[in-house]
Amino acid sequence: MKKNLLTVITLFTLVITNAQEKAKDITYRRSSLHTMLIESDDFPRKDVVLKSYKDAPFPEKYNKHTIDAKSFKIDLSKNDEEATTLITKHLNDNKIANQLVAKWFNKQPNGAFNMDLIGERGSYNASEMQANIAKGSVRGVASLADAGEELINNTFIIVNKLNFVSNEIAAALLKQQAVAKANKIRMSFARKAALKVAEKAYNKAKEGYSVWTTAYLYKLVWNEEIAATFYNDLWVDKSNIDGARVNAFKNSSLFKMEFVGQQKTTSLVLFSLKEKRTEEQIIKLATVRNLDAVYAKLQKEYDVFKTKTPLFSGEPITAKIGMKEGLVGGESFEVLEQVLDEKTGLTKYVRKGKIKVSKNKIWDNRFNAGEGVDDKKSNATATTFKGGKNYYSGMLIRQLK
Repeated sequence: MKKNLLTVITLFTLVITNAQEKAKDITYRRSSLHTMLIESDDFPRKDVVLKSYKDAPFPEKYNKHTIDAKSFKIDLSKNDEEATTLITKHLNDNKIANQLVAKWFNKQPNGAFNMDLIGERGSYNASEMQANIAKGSVRGVASLADAGEELINNTFIIVNKLNFVSNEIAAALLKQQAVAKANKIRMSFARKAALKVAEKAYNKAKEGYSVWTTAYLYKLVWNEEIAATFYNDLWVDKSNIDGARVNAFKNSSLFKMEFVGQQKTTSLVLFSLKEKRTEEQIIKLATVRNLDAVYAKLQKEYDVFKTKTPLFSGEPITAKIGMKEGLVGGESFEVLEQVLDEKTGLTKYVRKGKIKVSKNKIWDNRFNAGEGVDDKKSNATATTFKGGKNYYSGMLIRQLK
């Protein structure tokens, strides 16, 4: 009896372990992202901030769709509406969308395209797709249409504007106002007390810096008409290097970036005698976490930018997202199953239910979590959800508003 029980437990353990290992290797079609930086005028510790930005981990829920254009300089001393107009103009004037499309189709130095990257990211047969393009039968070919909708159509750029402001400037201004009010007090003891409070408040507020991040979200425009024009008029493969088509793609104004929206976030960087990190480490921590926070805001605000995340396990219900994505507990997610529509041959997502984040079981996956005096160490490696059953590793979840 004991032997049989041990065998059952062993088999059950192997099944759970195998399911979790599969969850780690799940291939699902992620949105693709490139990030850019608006070069700013000088500000405190600019060198450290920019290095921190450059070294920041790439958001792992997106395909890294990096191109050569990583930064640019424009005057953003205007209101938000004018700022987005300037950014949009820069992206389109410099054909950033063309560069994103060129990366999707693995454009070679001689101008030839291939479907290798699309095949890799979408689990498609790249050779078959290229053959269909060569035949000129691109309209109505399910795999090409599916790749356009599932992959190319979900290509984004986040343009970041960073600033790092010394808190002492604002603190000095507040102190000046407080002192002016205190000096108007007639009673000596009350005036001295007010001046003392003003000084104490100044000494506390002047420490450290404030990190400011504004993130502008853009999406690559891709639809049936653009796809048909590209495949029919601009496509070049290695078997037929057409110089006219190569130049036509290079100069084409077919591809555009459209503005989706923007978000802002700020955080304080304070220094204390208890802090174990160096000043540079604290600045790096604040910069990276600020970027994570503003990306999380963009995901929550704009449905088109929301990521799908595979469930890591079905019992308990867990997924590899957490505090870095802005979870605090109670957020609702829909559970989706990815299926193939037999009639159209296209991928579709069927809703299977709804789950909520358990308030006391959130994974702290923030940058350098647990390494500082203000971070609590946790053994959790995933966030736990509640509400529903019959879910399994690999089903996808997407946050609801």
